[in-house]
Amino acid sequence: MADRFRILEKERERKKRMIRFLFFFLAMICLISEGMWSARMYGFQTHIFSGAEEMYMPRLAYLNRSPQKTVHEFFIEQSYLFLPTAGYAMEHRREGFTAEDQETVAQILEAQANDENCIDENGNLISKESPETAQNVQPSGETSLSSVDMSIERLRDFDYLLSNFYTVDSSTMIGPEQLNADDLLGRSMKINKKEDGPKVLIFHTHSQEEFVDSIPGDPATSIIGIGEYLTELLNKRGIKTIHDTGVYDIINGQLDRSNAYENAEASVRPILEANPTIEVAIDLHRDGVAEGTHLVTEVNGKPTAKIMYFNGLSRSRTNGDIDYLYNPYIQDNLAFSLQMQLASERMYPGFARHIYLRAYRYNLHLLPKSLLIEAGAQTNTVEEMKNAMEVVADTLCEVILE
Repeated sequence: MADRFRILEKERERKKRMIRFLFFFLAMICLISEGMWSARMYGFQTHIFSGAEEMYMPRLAYLNRSPQKTVHEFFIEQSYLFLPTAGYAMEHRREGFTAEDQETVAQILEAQANDENCIDENGNLISKESPETAQNVQPSGETSLSSVDMSIERLRDFDYLLSNFYTVDSSTMIGPEQLNADDLLGRSMKINKKEDGPKVLIFHTHSQEEFVDSIPGDPATSIIGIGEYLTELLNKRGIKTIHDTGVYDIINGQLDRSNAYENAEASVRPILEANPTIEVAIDLHRDGVAEGTHLVTEVNGKPTAKIMYFNGLSRSRTNGDIDYLYNPYIQDNLAFSLQMQLASERMYPGFARHIYLRAYRYNLHLLPKSLLIEAGAQTNTVEEMKNAMEVVADTLCEVILE
């Protein structure tokens, strides 16, 4: 009987311990759950506050974080909060281009090759689609920049710099991180004249461009002849210059620009490798305009074709950076064109038109000091083009010589 009583007591004690353990276990679960719930509520609350801040005070939200996006991209993203359908469509459009196939790459390369500038009846550069699709389209008559303040204090203002010196095509975008006056004007574009050898290379991706009085079949009166004249001017000024007269836009006897930039690069690279002293590469073009448009100004009493510096950003507004058009020298390219633009305006007000920015690369990745110049148009005369080259030579000397 006594043994049975002890067994019952032990059983009761075991059950008590079990019950205490269960209570303890349940209490711990409750505490953990409460902590998780609190953390979740805190996170939810933080998310709500953050969302409200981004929606109603986006600039403050941008400043309170270390963004991976540019200011422009951040605000575009925030705008989709108010237009969710547009945001959904844009996101799916990005997804469709994530793994671009060879056909897509070929299409973009062809677009680059056939990329032509269009100018309206007032001589203002517009994008190919329509006047409304380009940012900062220059006003009718394209007034001279001579009255524009070019002090570093004003140039540090991104909006001021962009609106007074650039036209941004609808295909691309740029922000204050790239158009930073201190950075662009602080980069030296001076060449090393102490080292013997050629310093400048001039070539023509589109060699068949001609002028109103060009003689058919005579390269001396085409863009190639204008490049030869610029070469002579630079050599006379003591800047050893090579002129590549290769033809890159004629295939099987027919005008074909589909691979002109690739063809040009294939020939220009060996020239650069054989002449490592070359520091400046100039791809000299001529614009195509309406027949009633005449891009001309007067310099030193002579009729002179206007020119325009052209930059490719290797960036699409829709899909961001174009990886297969990589250019490690974009900032140097931008610095070179801006320094040329400002020098042109100081020396010859109204000669250089706004710098034009587009999405592709062209052949500006060949050297840090690479320029693409759109000089005149098919409605200019050979004389006007040669007069323009005299101004280009003076401006280039101002920028690259000590």
